[in-house]
Amino acid sequence: MKLLIAPDSFKESMTAEEVCESIEKGFRRIFPQIHVIKLPIADGGEGTVHALVSATNGELIKMIVTGPIGSPVQAYYGLLGDDKTAVIEMAAASGLHHVPTADRNPLITTSYGTGELIKHAISKGVRKIILGLGGSATNDGGAGMAAALGVEFINGNGDRFTPAGGTLKEIASMSLEGLHELLKGVEVVVASDVDNPLTGPNGASFIYGPQKGAGPEMVRVLDANLTHFGQLLGKAAGMDVTRFPGAGAAGGMGAGAKGFLKAGFRPGVEIVLDTVQFQEAVKEADLVITGEGRLDGQSIHGKAPIGVARYAKESNKPVIAIAGSLGKDFEKIYEHGIDSAFSIVPGVATLEEALKNGKENVERTAENIARLLLIQSKG
Repeated sequence: MKLLIAPDSFKESMTAEEVCESIEKGFRRIFPQIHVIKLPIADGGEGTVHALVSATNGELIKMIVTGPIGSPVQAYYGLLGDDKTAVIEMAAASGLHHVPTADRNPLITTSYGTGELIKHAISKGVRKIILGLGGSATNDGGAGMAAALGVEFINGNGDRFTPAGGTLKEIASMSLEGLHELLKGVEVVVASDVDNPLTGPNGASFIYGPQKGAGPEMVRVLDANLTHFGQLLGKAAGMDVTRFPGAGAAGGMGAGAKGFLKAGFRPGVEIVLDTVQFQEAVKEADLVITGEGRLDGQSIHGKAPIGVARYAKESNKPVIAIAGSLGKDFEKIYEHGIDSAFSIVPGVATLEEALKNGKENVERTAENIARLLLIQSKG
């Protein structure tokens, strides 16, 4: 038997790599000689860098950058095994986790540090950048990122400045000349499953502003500022950056990525699966096991296990999913390529207990699945 293990992380409990190891241990108790291929994956959000670095034998680059509130933070990006592709999670530099709850204020936060990561990756000679959006502390439309990459923002007094969410309205003009030279020959692909426009009731400010510290009045200010910013960026870039699905991702960085970086957009899990060459690996497999921390009715919208299952079904391979929990309407996953699903929690437990015992629970569940397969093989 050839087993392909391709899970996402179980957030706050196990990395995708650790899930792979536990599944393999469980199976080897029953099938000691089993041939195992491990491809830890992600859906473009948290864990994408580590998953792709691991799968491609790449390198994690750590560096100090400008954090969301201006103070230095430790961040990172991945240089993949081909030495020509970098994968960057904007949250690594500009994420909400860098800002204490009491200090969260999207009027002042900046995505400048994300631009510093991109600039450093380009200096290493990469020709492609995979940019994961999500978990941001910012609402600046990617203006901070752009400033770090050489875009000049000029206010009404003719002074150059770096806009934040609360000062986007002060932009009188912008120049992209320095940016064009820096990005020459570099392809940028955005991994995001968010479909919000830049502004309006379903835009970045109204939908995601409150979790970043914005009250009702601040949300309205932020939305108005992004409207102004989107109009100016659209003129400078020669395209509408406000209404396409995903423009509102990461505080409007979706719009910024399209306008400033000329980025293409793809579902995160597709980018990851193509990068780790999943379609080649699955051809050799007899069984695919995937999973993540929770599977429910919403998992069919861009989550990693569903992407794995859809790709696996192109090669007509059976797929089993393992999850920390199976939530409401999880049965919908059976309509999207998953053949069977198992929760790893053995009984009533607190969330703390479930997270702490994740590795052992995954290993035991994998062993039980293997025992079922053993019975089948004897039949």
